[in-house]
Amino acid sequence: MNMKNFKTAAAVIAVSATIVSCNQNANNTDTTNTSDSTTVENVENAIAINPLNHSKEFPGATLKINSITAEKVGTDSAKVTVKYDVSNFELTAQTEHDHHMANSHDGQHIHFILDNTPYAALYKPEHSVTVPVNSEHYLMSFLSRSYHESIKTADAHKLVKFKVTADAKIEEQAVPAEAALFYSRPKGDYKGEDTKFMLLDFFVSNAELGADGHKVKASVNGQEFTLDKWVPYEILNLPMGENTVKLTLVDKDGNAVSGDNVSIERKFNLSAE
Repeated sequence: MNMKNFKTAAAVIAVSATIVSCNQNANNTDTTNTSDSTTVENVENAIAINPLNHSKEFPGATLKINSITAEKVGTDSAKVTVKYDVSNFELTAQTEHDHHMANSHDGQHIHFILDNTPYAALYKPEHSVTVPVNSEHYLMSFLSRSYHESIKTADAHKLVKFKVTADAKIEEQAVPAEAALFYSRPKGDYKGEDTKFMLLDFFVSNAELGADGHKVKASVNGQEFTLDKWVPYEILNLPMGENTVKLTLVDKDGNAVSGDNVSIERKFNLSAE
């Protein structure tokens, strides 16, 4: 091999090794050491997912559902209103943090996720939505920091299942006991500086993530990662334009879990301005 070909081959090997190393770091890095979480920024087209520490804990933060009511609107729809009680947590306050994520200027809030559709951010403890009569629904609600990271504690969330009857009455059903996964971020459109560090966040119910437990498979624009820690993550090096994230809950052997709310795909957009 002449010297020119040798240098070219060595460069290819070096870049390949960097990509493999970064992807391994994204899957296995301990959350107490994220100082090298941006080491892949200079590797062209290498998407990476890295775990983050929680910026601020909220001991005692509690979210409760005070009531779920419905009233008929039209012939085949019902307006469902959910009212919450929030304690030890201030809605609309700004969360202290050193993350470079998109942040809500309106502050801390509740994520209202009905049937694993994109969430509504609630800055007051009440929300209404219109649904068909004679329909069943899952509602996941949790407290969120101002930059949209969920508070991952038992008291800070509430999962319920209910039915809206043909005459627009609410029938609460048994609390789901099956393992479930609810998608939160990324969501919507991102511009400018907000495109550099993308928050990946989700809520796991009735399952524990771990090396010997359930995991979340994340496919980002077709590139797959296995996440075995329930923490916030950052996604780096996404291209401008439309991006796709698919999250799938899997068991300890890597097999997709069956049931409701176990796999979700979401598209979002990035633009320079």
